[in-house]
Amino acid sequence: MADKKLMLGNEAVARGAYEAGATVAVAYPGTPSTEITEFVAKYDEIYAQWSPNEKVALEVGVGASFSGARTMVAMKHVGVNVAADPLFTASYTGINGGLVILAADDPGMHSSQNEQDTRYYARSAHIPMLEPSDSNEAKEYVKEAFELSEKYDTPVFIRLTTRISHSQSLVDLYDRVDVPIKEYTKDFKKNVMMPGMARVKHVVVEKRMNQIAEDCNTFKYNKVEMNDTSVGVITSGVPYQYVKEALPNASVLKLGMVHPIPKKLIEEFASKVDTLYIVEELEPIFEEQIKSWGIKVIGKEIFTVQGEYSANLIEEKISEHNLNLDTPKQLPVRPPVMCPGCPHRGVYYILNKLKKHATGDIGCYTLGALPPLEGIDTCVCMGASIGMLHGMEKARGKEFIKDWVGIIGDSTFVHSGITGLVDIVYNKGISTVIILDNSTTGMTGHQDNPATGKTLKGEETHVLNLVQLANSVGINSVRVVNPFKPEEVELAIKEETMKEEPSVIIASAPCELLDKKRKRVPYRINVDACKNCGMCMKLGCPAIQKKDGKMMINDTLCSGCGLCAKVCKFGAIVKDGE
Repeated sequence: MADKKLMLGNEAVARGAYEAGATVAVAYPGTPSTEITEFVAKYDEIYAQWSPNEKVALEVGVGASFSGARTMVAMKHVGVNVAADPLFTASYTGINGGLVILAADDPGMHSSQNEQDTRYYARSAHIPMLEPSDSNEAKEYVKEAFELSEKYDTPVFIRLTTRISHSQSLVDLYDRVDVPIKEYTKDFKKNVMMPGMARVKHVVVEKRMNQIAEDCNTFKYNKVEMNDTSVGVITSGVPYQYVKEALPNASVLKLGMVHPIPKKLIEEFASKVDTLYIVEELEPIFEEQIKSWGIKVIGKEIFTVQGEYSANLIEEKISEHNLNLDTPKQLPVRPPVMCPGCPHRGVYYILNKLKKHATGDIGCYTLGALPPLEGIDTCVCMGASIGMLHGMEKARGKEFIKDWVGIIGDSTFVHSGITGLVDIVYNKGISTVIILDNSTTGMTGHQDNPATGKTLKGEETHVLNLVQLANSVGINSVRVVNPFKPEEVELAIKEETMKEEPSVIIASAPCELLDKKRKRVPYRINVDACKNCGMCMKLGCPAIQKKDGKMMINDTLCSGCGLCAKVCKFGAIVKDGE
């Protein structure tokens, strides 16, 4: 009998790669997928790394697969956008060693800027996709995906969602299967996608998908559970769990393979139930395809395309006796806010003071858009801050752009900001870019990146020098400032934005949460000296509070960064004990 362990879905995925005999795992961190590769890194049998972005990660994965190794590549849903270029062509080339791509969608946008549905990518790229509904399935689907990849000569997607990635359930543990690396054979007709070869391979891809579409009618993870035939539900992933809770007596067709979907199996199931519902989070992908076959179903006319589903929602929409249900009480919401001691706070404070605008980017520093700092104007996607800044300059002119800066984190800059900086130099821009260098990838949980000098496995490596990099692409004016010194930051922003050449300011200070052992001496407010002017509140620090009409600092939250003391004009904020 197999051992059992309670695992997060992401941990179970890592275990699946281990048990399947994977050799290589590559990723760029992005919630909700980040922990997958962190857990993989604990297995010495698998080489694991962070790549600078998802495109590079998938290219590394394709190379490892071509060489014969079973390979897994993980990313969040918006990362698939970045990886789309190699993705679509890898569908044509096929694989050598199995290639499994984990894509974690984020219904409800817990940590994302959109709610895109990765099933569209599976359909568009002609790549099969599996979707587990609990942690044990997550592990088993990874193993199955490697088998399918090698059987059909194709990459295979596994779609996770936040709820699966970050929920725990019991997992059956098995030993690792020893899968030798396959022999590499040169084959330019298969692996070199020039137009002549690609035209031939497109025909192969279509034939492959037709075969999978036929075979998936008997795929073991597409399961029919016949109960009360008055109501039937077609579903997949975590909504399957909600359906089972909300409608325990309903007949259910659970799709483990979500692209392609089994036409014959669905037609047979539909013929046996009186009323058929489609329960799928986000887009009506099943619904549209099934309706196109002439099958009558009820889906998005009663269900939303937004956010996560729940058992209560499903019962409310389908059940005839839901009017007396008690709705769950809402828990208090923790407002999004930068941590006490965050090095980004000082930069935003100065930008606000100077009435400067900023194109923003993806990371924990995006929170600087909120009151009271209101430090950035825009946020679209990874790396967009620099390109958008340049676009504004070319649209509105040099005088307009002197009131603007671009804001980007160190990890995001490496991910997709460097090319934007090259663009500014090449096209004779004069924009100022501020790199918020906090020595980590903060938002996703402190992962290393090329600028930190550590690999995913914790090994020492070359440290990417951001000053030298900026110089090397043609930025002559580069200066490093301490974000906890407001006067220094203010002078740098004033001077650099007025220059008739492109410039880079690197605000360098480590994330407050990196050094857990640092002794932190909190600050306090001398009530006799305090004028209640509220200047310290403009920092937006959660440790600074107003109680009974008086300003005070919560010493359990204060990190001791001292920024508030520097902005207080009356010397009312002092270090505890002074």
